Amino acid sequence: MGDEFQEIDFLRSEIKRLRRALNNLTPPLSGLLKRRGFKIYKKEPSEDLLIPDREFISGYYEMLKKYSFRLFLRDVIKHQPLFTLAQVTRYSTKEVTDEYIKHLVKTGLAVPENMAYKLTKAPVKSFGETLEWFVAEICKREFLAEAVWGVKIKRPMVGGDYDLLAKVDASILYMEIKSSPPKQIYQNEIRAFFNRIYDLMPEVAIFFMDTELRMKDKIVPMF
Repeated sequence: MGDEFQEIDFLRSEIKRLRRALNNLTPPLSGLLKRRGFKIYKKEPSEDLLIPDREFISGYYEMLKKYSFRLFLRDVIKHQPLFTLAQVTRYSTKEVTDEYIKHLVKTGLAVPENMAYKLTKAPVKSFGETLEWFVAEICKREFLAEAVWGVKIKRPMVGGDYDLLAKVDASILYMEIKSSPPKQIYQNEIRAFFNRIYDLMPEVAIFFMDTELRMKDKIVPMF
């Protein structure tokens, strides 16, 4: 069993090495976009970005891999300016939620105030920017891909916002990222997603929804 794990670790490191080499041999994301007539003029806004200082980023990134923690953060944002343990204990046990709050306090994202807690970076309008940042970090850390999020591109016909653009090897990945539940997604958003695909023509396009709710009743028919 130990030899198998060693072989898997070796293969993972070899894949990362080859991806680094391939990235160095292929144009950067900006170059791939330029070839298609696209130029980024704004990216990665920070107004509603809920992330800690650099020293806590790696631990926070690992916490964001937990679906319950992401739901917890949505509730924290919803109950601004102050939130209590009872208000944000919907998707986890009281004990787990208490640990989540302690993590926010430890990383400087929240402070105790009047028997409750307050975000230090308030007001935060939504979880959307933080989710886009997190998915971009997954692309960078797990797939060694160049990635940018919250991208704005000026185009005569389509343009608009691209939640995430990444260079995977020599290909462009476009991802639309939704933190809203299926009931809050509408046909015009699906249409805009397809319009951007037809304009950019990426090799890979993903419509990502951060949910464990059923999507085949509403989202699939709209597609």
